[in-house]
Amino acid sequence: MTDRMVGRAARPIRVRAQLDDVARLAGVSSPTASKILNNVPTLSVKQETRERVLEAAKTLGYEPHATARALAGARSLAIAFLVPELSNSIYALMIRGAFERARELGYTVLIAEDSEGQVADERFNRLVAAGHVDGLLIASARKGHPFIETLERNAVPHVFVNRVVPGSHRDVYMQVGESGRLAARRFAAAGHRFLGHISGPLDVETSRARSEGFLETAAELGLPRPVVVNMPAFDERAGSDGLAVLLEREPRITAVFSTSINQVVGALHRADAAGLDVPGDLSLLAYDDLPLADFLIPPVSTIAMPLIELGREAVDALLEQIEGGEPRDRIVPVLPRIVERQSIAQHAGS
Repeated sequence: MTDRMVGRAARPIRVRAQLDDVARLAGVSSPTASKILNNVPTLSVKQETRERVLEAAKTLGYEPHATARALAGARSLAIAFLVPELSNSIYALMIRGAFERARELGYTVLIAEDSEGQVADERFNRLVAAGHVDGLLIASARKGHPFIETLERNAVPHVFVNRVVPGSHRDVYMQVGESGRLAARRFAAAGHRFLGHISGPLDVETSRARSEGFLETAAELGLPRPVVVNMPAFDERAGSDGLAVLLEREPRITAVFSTSINQVVGALHRADAAGLDVPGDLSLLAYDDLPLADFLIPPVSTIAMPLIELGREAVDALLEQIEGGEPRDRIVPVLPRIVERQSIAQHAGS
């Protein structure tokens, strides 16, 4: 706070310090001071400058007013996150990471489900048109999704989360191909040669990346080409039906990599119905690590993905656009890892 005199006979009163006061004391421009105080990820300044601004704000007791910050940039300080299904715990972890990072940067996150397809998109369009959100995080987009063209035409800041939309330069994704490579190496280390993979929809780029990593690594290890079945969904039914197809195509399969924890639930059910012991007759490994894996019979080994880090990275990418930066793809640097439980056994013939 600063002291100012009002009239000759008035007593000194405390007046809220302004951003200009902080900038003046620190010897920087007001926009630079604002970006430093709001921790804008695209700002590149010397650490000495950053510390000088923070010290000036502390000295003056500067407290940015949320409404003033929004009006200064004609912003709502809110972003929206569109996910395919709120009941899926995978998205809950992404949302958690996004919420944490947005809160650190002074933003609020609104959540919506794209379960109704284009209907949900229209609602988001109205939110953006009314200025209620500054940008969108989209985890439900596929190639040809009608929302994509609308966003690009209206120049709305947006990021595709865990999706690859060719040519958008707005994709934030994990190294999902590495999960397929991990799975193939883990099975090979346990002596398995005949492998299967229950994949997801072909139009989801991340599904293709998992499959490609799995197939490429199996070939590098000198294994027979794994049998891959592309299912239309990531749910339990897809896992059950997918395992049935795999075993019909190649009865010698002894290890299966599923593309979701829900699919592996269905695969366990199908294996039990077929009289197969897991892991004695069939080893299973699931993509994505969730608490549910501990409570299956047997507890299922999984590949843990950096979902919280993905949510945080997505917010940084969106804020970069909101601040005027050019859209660019980002890859989460944290690698996937296997969480060992009890669903993978050493192959009897190895």
